[in-house]
Amino acid sequence: MVAKDFLPIGSIVKLKEYKKKLMITGILQYIKDRPEQRYDYLGVLYPEGDIGSQFRLTFNHSDIQEVVFRGYEDETREKFIKKVESLIGEKNEV
Repeated sequence: MVAKDFLPIGSIVKLKEYKKKLMITGILQYIKDRPEQRYDYLGVLYPEGDIGSQFRLTFNHSDIQEVVFRGYEDETREKFIKKVESLIGEKNEV
């Protein structure tokens, strides 16, 4: 996946195998117990929000069935994505 294709924070998505909508709260997430596994996104239930760690879900772009709402994007996000690209050292794939 190309870094610029990551959905912005605040985007609302439906996953293929999950009934509730999720709001994206983070990108490029690692789980403490499985540091070798990287996920594209971290999400919380929508509209509930962050109601506890047991309701935070990690998932990949390929798990998304539908983008219900695309989050806010501006020049700050563009700079962030460029920084993500440079930190990972991969201009085309993350």
